[in-house]
Amino acid sequence: MSDIEAQVRAALDRTGTQYEIVPCDPALADTAAFCEAYGYSLDESANTIVVIGKSDPPRLVACIVLATTRLDVNGAVRRRLGTRKASFASADDTVAATGMAIGGVTPFALPDDLEIWIDAEVMRRDRLILGGGSRSIKVL
Repeated sequence: MSDIEAQVRAALDRTGTQYEIVPCDPALADTAAFCEAYGYSLDESANTIVVIGKSDPPRLVACIVLATTRLDVNGAVRRRLGTRKASFASADDTVAATGMAIGGVTPFALPDDLEIWIDAEVMRRDRLILGGGSRSIKVL
C-alpha cells in the first residue's frame, strides 16, 4: 500500500462511512476503461477534477462530478471561482496540488487548502465508485 493509499484509507475511516477498496489494474484506472473492465456503470462513477482559476495567485478547486456529467469549467465553475478564465489543471499541476496520480484523484485525503465542490447529482447517488489516490485502487 502506498503512502497516499494509506492516507485515503485513514481519511475514509475518520468519516465513519462504510466503504470498500476495489483493486484496479493501473492500466485500467481511467474511468471508462475501469467501468468497462470491472462491470461498473458510468452512472455510479464519479471523477474528481482539479480546475484552476486564472488569477494572481491562481485558485485551484477540486470538482466532483458523475462520469456522465460534463464539467462546465468556463461557465459555472469559472463564475463560482470569481475569475475571468478557468481551465482544467494540467496533469502536473493536479499531481502537485493533490499528491495523487491522474486516474486516482479522490476527494478523500486532499490537502486542507484545496476546496472541494460536489455536484448535486453526485449527492443523489446511494453508491459511487471514486478514485483511491493511486491508479491501483478505487473506493466504493
